[in-house]
Order: sequence, then C-alpha cells, then structure tokens
Amino acid sequence: MASVTLIRGAELVAAPWKNGGGVTREVAAFPAQAGGAAAGDFMWRVSVAEIAQAGPFSRFDGVERTLVLLAGAGMLLDELDGASVVHTHALRQPLDIARFAGETRIDARLVDGATRDFNLMVRRDVAQGELDVWQAEEQANALRVLDADVVLLFCASGAVSVTLTAGEEAQTSRLDCGDTLRIDAPEALHCALAGDGAVLAINIRYTR
Repeated sequence: MASVTLIRGAELVAAPWKNGGGVTREVAAFPAQAGGAAAGDFMWRVSVAEIAQAGPFSRFDGVERTLVLLAGAGMLLDELDGASVVHTHALRQPLDIARFAGETRIDARLVDGATRDFNLMVRRDVAQGELDVWQAEEQANALRVLDADVVLLFCASGAVSVTLTAGEEAQTSRLDCGDTLRIDAPEALHCALAGDGAVLAINIRYTR
C-alpha cells in the first residue's frame, strides 16, 4: 500500500491575507516547509480560501493555477491587460472551475457576498497537476486506478468513503466535507468511492 495520510479540514489553520480580503487554510504543499503562498517556494500547493471582498489576486510567475468554487454565490475573475478585461472566468455554481496562469493579472468580483474556494498551484517547470471532479454516487460502481507521484482526494461536499486496494490489502477512509486523503506514490492503486458527496481528485506528476 502507498503512503496514505488523512488530513482533517477541521484541523487546518487559518492565515489572514495581508490586505484583509480573506483567509487561507493550507491543505498540503511540497516541500512541506515552503514558506507559504506568499513566499512562493513550493513545487505544488493546495489550499482552501475564504474570500470576503473583491480585489486583485496575488501573482505567481511560473505557476499554473486551478480554482474551484466550493460555497457562496460565486465570483467573476477578470483577466486584465492594462485597463482592459480580455477574459472573464465565471464561477457561479459550486464545483465550477477556473484555470489560469499565475502571472496573469486577475481581479476578482464577488457576485453576492463571500465565497469559499479550493486552490491548486503547481510550478510548471517541475511538475504537472490535473484536477477532476468525482461525484461519489456516479462513481459507486467504478474502480479507478491511481498512478501519479501524489494524489489528493478532497471532499468538496457531503461525505464519502474511499477504499484503496493494492493486491489483497484494502484500506477504507471516511471523508467529511473539507477533509483530504493524500496518497504518495500510488502505483496502480485501485480506488473506489461510496457516499453522497463530491471529491476533487488531484494528480501531481513531477517532471524533473
């Protein structure tokens, strides 16, 4: 069995933004002591943010970003070129996804009040990251094969049971909303879901 770590959402520590616009709770990062998002020393980082007011996003050169709306009425992310908006990412429903380069100038507009969002950041010169949404009810009879350097299964809503199988060995973990299962080096590890929740499945592969 690969190395499996259960990260409880209730135990994540909130760090306020310097501009007072929200708070971030880091779920996991590599290296583990990378100095946080502000330092930008990570190869990859996943976190949950609560955005309380509109404003510009921090910029991260060389980083690919994926953002998923978890709760709230949503927000609009404007990509800026000078004073012009060249594209708008609309996240209006939970589990809507926006993908953009970290060096892009992004200005966020809240639709109606605060939001909670999931953030994946991967430094593109050393790793690749993929994020998919798995609905547990739809995956009830499906058996997925996990094969990456790191897999993170984040429970975005409801509750799910995750069963990992390697040969004759099996391990089942229950994830409540906000919990994450981190699996390091899951070579051909079989994964099955049960429950009524939704999972964000993140695959990270190192390129050097």
